[in-house]
Amino acid sequence: MTPSARIQASIEIIDRLSEGRMPLDTIVGDYMRGRRYIGSKDRAAVADRVYEIVRHKARLEWWLTKNKMEVTVRNFVLASVCLLDERKFKEVSKVFDGSNYGAEKLSDDEIAFVNKVNGNHVDHPDMPDHVALECPEDQIDQLKKLFGKDFKKELQAMMTSAPLDIRTNIGMISRENAQASLAKDEVEVTITPYSPWGMRLTKKTFLSKTKAFSKGFIDIQDEGSQMIALAVNAKPGMQVIDYCAGGGGKTLAIACTMNKKGRIVAMDLDERRLNKSKPRFKRAYIHDSIEIRPLSDVKNRKWIRRQKGTFDRVILDVPCSGSGTWRRNPDMRWFTYGPTVEELLPVQAEIMDKVAHTLKVGGRLIYATCSLFEEENENQVEAFLARNSDYKLLPIAQAWPDDLECPCDGDYMRLSPYKHNTDGFFTAVLERVTYTEKESGQGENKKVDKPEIKSEEKPEDQSENKPVEKAEDAA
Repeated sequence: MTPSARIQASIEIIDRLSEGRMPLDTIVGDYMRGRRYIGSKDRAAVADRVYEIVRHKARLEWWLTKNKMEVTVRNFVLASVCLLDERKFKEVSKVFDGSNYGAEKLSDDEIAFVNKVNGNHVDHPDMPDHVALECPEDQIDQLKKLFGKDFKKELQAMMTSAPLDIRTNIGMISRENAQASLAKDEVEVTITPYSPWGMRLTKKTFLSKTKAFSKGFIDIQDEGSQMIALAVNAKPGMQVIDYCAGGGGKTLAIACTMNKKGRIVAMDLDERRLNKSKPRFKRAYIHDSIEIRPLSDVKNRKWIRRQKGTFDRVILDVPCSGSGTWRRNPDMRWFTYGPTVEELLPVQAEIMDKVAHTLKVGGRLIYATCSLFEEENENQVEAFLARNSDYKLLPIAQAWPDDLECPCDGDYMRLSPYKHNTDGFFTAVLERVTYTEKESGQGENKKVDKPEIKSEEKPEDQSENKPVEKAEDAA
């Protein structure tokens, strides 16, 4: 692609985003899949520009408004070339050259804008906080309250690109040997500071082409997500439900801590996502330890109601606003693709109440979100405890594995890009201290539904012939 064609591709992608119907990573992925002729370097360059524009949306819009330019997709891209790349007029005109497949030539108004902003950087001291920090104006007060003196540092950290983390499947290989295997494929990683399984790539790469990935030695997972699995603290022989399992990332991590001994039930309303987890489980040689029960099947909804006092751990990574992933998904600051926070709150509470009966006395319910907002986090936990006197809140350090140092103090685990260089995660661990009067006597002696026993089957080596899940990471 010519430089001008890259600019035009960026305009086309952001134009689709402006409709607000699909997440940015989906739009970028669909755009690239429909244009196989685009080379890997061009794909990376276009994706990088698109993500940078969305990360700077509020600031670029401020510059356009300040200079009386219409806020259009093309003008956003033009402003990015001037203010992010800091190019002068001659350089700007070369990428808006009107060539075949390229961006149209600059109009007189656009030329005037380029000359006005020449020599400026995208940041400006006159910008209000919500613009300078790329924060929706209606959310800035609650985030100031949450982060206190670190507010600006936290929001600035969310304006950067997220690292790509991987987790070692320690049931198959040690982290050191996985690191050595990656090095043979010229993939450099550093050891993550908190997770004993984690590694962080020093630059973007196609992990699917490495032996470590194809053999199931590693999986892609943010270190913060790995730390939620650590907070579950599941041990060999336990029975565990991953109730909102999604694509199975935390299910895999939990299975590793259990050394393939015990029972894990992976559940989710989205049967399609659950089924996509099957190759991951098979590649990691843990598929025989995991039952998949989609909640779209009425039989499984009836099954969960019968599980009174059965399980040692239940993890709920509930549907949430996703505000903790703004660094990774910058479009989610500005667009809501699913339910609003107000619509999610009763769903989160309902999920907690639906599984509360399944735990034994001494069992733990692990509530997690990738949200920054207290109403989805602390407030939900406090409301659950008010409704369920048979549970107590366990301080996070008390819930943590004995042989590891807990990364957080206090009752909850709150992770953030600035303090931990992870996505923004929240985790609470609730321990069941007694049975309700109705359940009394039913817990320890009740009959347990046994999992289906599968014949031993050695999985094939599977290498997904595709880049990582996020288009931003595909480079």
